[in-house]
Amino acid sequence: MELLSHLGDGLVLVLGWQALAAVVLGVVLGILVGAMPGLSPSMGVALLVPFTYAMAPIPALVLLIAVYMAASYGGSITAVTINAPGTPSSVVTALDGYPLTQQGRAGTALGVSLVASAVGGFVGAVVLILFSGPLAKLAVRFHPAEYFAVAVFGLTTVASLGGRNRLKAFAAAVFGLLLNTVGIDPISGVSRFTFGVAPLYDGFVLIPALIGLFALGEVFTQIGAGELEARGGGRLRAEWPALREYWRLKFGLLRASVIGTIIGVFPGAGATIAAFIAYDVAKRTSRQPEAFGQGCPEGVAAAEAANSGSVGGALVPLLTLGIPGSATTAVLIGALMIHDLVPGPLLFVDHPRIVHAIFVSLLLANVVMLALGAVGSRLWIQVTVVPRRILYPLVLTVSVVGSFAVRYSFFDVVCCAGFGFLGWLFRRHEYPVAPVVLGLVLGGIAETNFRRAVMMGGYGVFFTRPASALILAGALLCLALALARNRPK
Repeated sequence: MELLSHLGDGLVLVLGWQALAAVVLGVVLGILVGAMPGLSPSMGVALLVPFTYAMAPIPALVLLIAVYMAASYGGSITAVTINAPGTPSSVVTALDGYPLTQQGRAGTALGVSLVASAVGGFVGAVVLILFSGPLAKLAVRFHPAEYFAVAVFGLTTVASLGGRNRLKAFAAAVFGLLLNTVGIDPISGVSRFTFGVAPLYDGFVLIPALIGLFALGEVFTQIGAGELEARGGGRLRAEWPALREYWRLKFGLLRASVIGTIIGVFPGAGATIAAFIAYDVAKRTSRQPEAFGQGCPEGVAAAEAANSGSVGGALVPLLTLGIPGSATTAVLIGALMIHDLVPGPLLFVDHPRIVHAIFVSLLLANVVMLALGAVGSRLWIQVTVVPRRILYPLVLTVSVVGSFAVRYSFFDVVCCAGFGFLGWLFRRHEYPVAPVVLGLVLGGIAETNFRRAVMMGGYGVFFTRPASALILAGALLCLALALARNRPK
């Protein structure tokens, strides 16, 4: 009853006109941030923090959290329509979303991604409200051995991403892992493979690599194939998903939402890992696994539900323990402190109304996102009608600006172009590019936590700790099942 009372107090605070306006504005800005390649949710929140200095705590925090939630969905828009994921986690959405667009079913992909994002965000918010304490305590007790095991489990999804070309998928993932070795060693501080080039000391930045591999790689591929005309838009508009299509995906949506929320709780794991794992689980449990990667709505639903579910999960350690679960929540810590709010257990004691106002705003942001997305998706689908001779220069321009905006470095623009060439080369020789991103995301997590675990307990620590051993055994089992399913007949 106490929880309901606090939620009622939070609802009263959020229903004020300032907080409601902040939610709507945050959702609109978040969708725009997510859809713009180069602007991640963390960057969008960071850019808006200075504008909240003069605001009251509740509208300020509601605005930033709404941006965080909506940006996680916004990345799917460009991923589906032009194969240019706006956020790293949207890479997984593009695996099936863009093939659906190529089949003239962009409406299906956009509709499923919107509803999946709303469901995932809602489940994540409910888990945040009900289980914040126990989940945060579990996350804090995780040893580096467990984090390494989770990273290995994520890497086993490569077996599913490649389909029949699993050797090429493994090669692409290894290439992504090798790219992570460029830069400063995370433990010893020694430079590796920098060849005296100063910008390489920070390694390859994910966003320019992502934009190059997907956006520029797709543009170069289509130009090489002579694809300069748009596909017709009339048929796209007519194929909006029916209610029975969403109902058919209900169990997959709930499963992916829970997976995303759980993965989001663990600091450093993030939405990208959650999306890859949820997609892999969906493919393994599907009656038609061969449809994944060819334009399967189940794949879009799994990726987006896990992506949005991770938002609520990432807020668990932030609010209960003051530990950022993602890059965006690290920015939110600063925003909380600006308003004299210290995240941690005392936040629930000293400012329960503000905490529960945040909970309610997260639920409300999903409702607003669903409403605005339903209206806006009908417009975004028209991107597929724009002639390619107009669209491709726009994509190139946005790619350059987005790559430069990450660190204001022309080196990142050059890297983006280089990765664009690699993306074209991979497509030409039928190598999947998604495993490269997976390797880039998980490489640093796996290496750092492997070495920390060994220094703390030796090589046997991965098998003497029950949680680590169990996760590694699960990873081995999933890999074996994927290889057995995909073996030549």
